[in-house]
Amino acid sequence: MAETILQIRNLKTYFYTYAGVVRALEGIDLDIYKGETIGLVGETGCGKSVTSLSIMRLVPDPPGRIVGGEIIFKGEDLLKKSEEQMQRIRGSQITMVFQDPMTFINPVLTVGDQVTEVIALHQDLARESVQTKIDEIQQQIARIDPSSPDRQRLMERVKELEATKEHPPKPSKREIKKAALHRTIEVLKLVQLPNPEKVVKQYPHELSGGMRQRVIIAMALSCNPDLLIADEPTTSLDVTIQAQILALISELKKKIGASILIITHDMGIVAETCDRVGVMYAGNIVEVSETKALFKKPLHPYTQGLLRAIPKLHEDVKELEIIPGSVPNLIHPPSGCRFHPRCPFKMDICDKEFPPVFETEPGHSVACYLYSEKKKR
Repeated sequence: MAETILQIRNLKTYFYTYAGVVRALEGIDLDIYKGETIGLVGETGCGKSVTSLSIMRLVPDPPGRIVGGEIIFKGEDLLKKSEEQMQRIRGSQITMVFQDPMTFINPVLTVGDQVTEVIALHQDLARESVQTKIDEIQQQIARIDPSSPDRQRLMERVKELEATKEHPPKPSKREIKKAALHRTIEVLKLVQLPNPEKVVKQYPHELSGGMRQRVIIAMALSCNPDLLIADEPTTSLDVTIQAQILALISELKKKIGASILIITHDMGIVAETCDRVGVMYAGNIVEVSETKALFKKPLHPYTQGLLRAIPKLHEDVKELEIIPGSVPNLIHPPSGCRFHPRCPFKMDICDKEFPPVFETEPGHSVACYLYSEKKKR
């Protein structure tokens, strides 16, 4: 079995408003495995982004509050961590790519200033500082005549620096800044930004939307996180740039070995990038499956409705199918299964009791009484 890097158990997140208590997450369970890409899909307002903010412990309080459950990351419950401990985890072990890059990039600081700040805050740059010196000397060596005595002297200096890598001396502030800038340029190259030496000196308004999104991804990856959360990473981009960003995320996952949680409402993105997928409806996860199995045999009536609503190139239809009804008010959610007012297969028990999760086959689970003869998970 794959190693589980994050376990969410019975997570409940509420928002206390003047109109009443919004039960945004009502007891969700989700596992994220090491090295996988998992998608979280559903309609707007179903709780996808609240899930990501809950993992990061960034739910705005007030009015939001995590009222119950566990978020186990690498064996430790994040809900029991202090804010100071969470600040050390955010940006280093768990990072997030937001859907609107202009909202989360400071417009009055250069790209270089913002990325180096993240690196300097979360990375031990002593070894990076030594490597920066080595790179600078090797550039000098490349420009010197092979017969020059200076070349031999510089090569000896490289050997001395290599020997200090295991236990590097504490760098000065100037050396830290130089090492952070060196690391910034490397990570901008990693996300395939052209001419990164120029980009570090530019301000966000001088970059295109796709370039800004790559900067956000670079900031998220700069400290080699174990888990990357991408919240609608392609929403504000045109189709061509969307494809480039999705290809980039898939490529980077292989390079750094991080687990990725992609939050989206686009089933096409899920089909292209995700190993597994969780389907959310009105604050609950109603189905979890491997991606191919979900598209081949969706189980939950809501999942079936989502897939039927996708246009098919090989079919000539005048109208797309829709899911009748509307998303419920989470201040006064329906009793029992929250989908039952819209479900074509509703049974008597559906509006009385919330369905448990049934495992229909290994790796495929669904919260629906239609499968009650199957084993409870």
